[in-house]
Amino acid sequence: MGTMFRQGHALVIGVGADLPTTTVDDAQGLAGILKDQGRCAYPPDQVQLLTGPAATRDAILAALDALAQRADEDAAVVVYFSGHGYRVSTSLDDVYFLMPYGYDINQLKTTAIKGAEFAARLRAIPAKKLLVLLDCCHAGGVGEAKAPHIEALTKSPLPSEAVDLLHEGSGRVLIASSREDELSFAGKPYSAFTLALIEALSGEGVAKKDGAVRVSDLALHTRQVVPGRTNDRQHPVLHFEHADNFVLAYYAGGDTQPKGLPFPVESVEIEPQPGAWRVGGDVHGDVVMGDKRTAFDQRGQTVRGAQTNIAGNVTGPVLSGQFDGPVAVDGGEAVDMRGSQGAVYKPTAPVRQHFGDSIRITGDGNVVGDNNWVHVDKSQTTGVTVDEFLRLLAELRQAIPQAGLDPDEAEVAVADLQVAETQARQAKPNARLILSRITNVVQLLATADGALGMLQRLQPLAQQLQTWAGQLFR
Repeated sequence: MGTMFRQGHALVIGVGADLPTTTVDDAQGLAGILKDQGRCAYPPDQVQLLTGPAATRDAILAALDALAQRADEDAAVVVYFSGHGYRVSTSLDDVYFLMPYGYDINQLKTTAIKGAEFAARLRAIPAKKLLVLLDCCHAGGVGEAKAPHIEALTKSPLPSEAVDLLHEGSGRVLIASSREDELSFAGKPYSAFTLALIEALSGEGVAKKDGAVRVSDLALHTRQVVPGRTNDRQHPVLHFEHADNFVLAYYAGGDTQPKGLPFPVESVEIEPQPGAWRVGGDVHGDVVMGDKRTAFDQRGQTVRGAQTNIAGNVTGPVLSGQFDGPVAVDGGEAVDMRGSQGAVYKPTAPVRQHFGDSIRITGDGNVVGDNNWVHVDKSQTTGVTVDEFLRLLAELRQAIPQAGLDPDEAEVAVADLQVAETQARQAKPNARLILSRITNVVQLLATADGALGMLQRLQPLAQQLQTWAGQLFR
């Protein structure tokens, strides 16, 4: 048994919920290394771990309050959060939220944690040595590394209120997992960012072999190794310009000889690109992801994607992509799909296929064809312009404040539409961000309470925008 690092206190949060299990695994791994008596040697009762359903808004705020009560001025405190973030842009200011377990996008004030609220809780911690580790995300970034179906919530930097804390003392350090325009890479057993943290806390890369991990060891090791493991596509963000280089933990339970990682080195694997290992939705059957061939049992699922669009519930196998030989469907006869752009297997009614240039179709029903999009009621294809899209978007944005919605809901909807409009005007618009923000508005209007007549008018407008966004921005 080594020497206990008695001044160490930590709150470690991994939200989970609609995020991949990486967030929970990372939190458990970090809490584990801090409590490891042969390494960091924090007293186990001074490390609080909140994951999944235990990581609600109320639980997180209560844990921060408890941390402020038990950690004195001489304590070394670590606060780690892995989960969603959300930024709402209004005409007055940007408001940043951390998204705990059970958040409601339409009730942010009561189910999420404002950046200012989070910073106030951190400010109440009397410790002169405070390290904040944020593996969180907000809608200012791009992509969808963390959440399969919430594309607007992605890796990005920090709430400004938390950064402001750095100017209030010499012992406050903040490290985020990636830059604003980057995604974070998951991995096994831990993500690229958390793996680097655990390595540094185990003594890898420490500047002095005196048994102690200093905050600069943690900051510099993450900055050095994470880009190399992610093909220079993820760079941790470090804020410790005014901080002392304080001792954060032991790395070998008080000894000076590092003991290595607490798991087999050969088990370490970082995904080839963000989201490569992600599986979204309810999947029944085997799934192979990444560079390998992908196999899905998509019964009962709704499948969407560029060029290959399937609307509605699928009741049998779905095949798409390039085929190099015969394909057997449900163990039946082999169908030679080589060179085919697609096929309907054993149709129960006459089928006419069209491949090639875009076509225009009006009326009811589903449309599937090259460069066409699907809408159940009035289906239209190419012809809409970005200017028409922006005019409809402006009409919807101006009408929402008069729709009798809850003020918070109206504020979020208007902010989402402003983000979509800003992106649509860019030379290279972020298609996923535009579509996800408009989808947020569609979902909000579908469930909102307000003036019935106005809602009945606005809901089709939002749905039309959603469809046009899918057509215009790819």
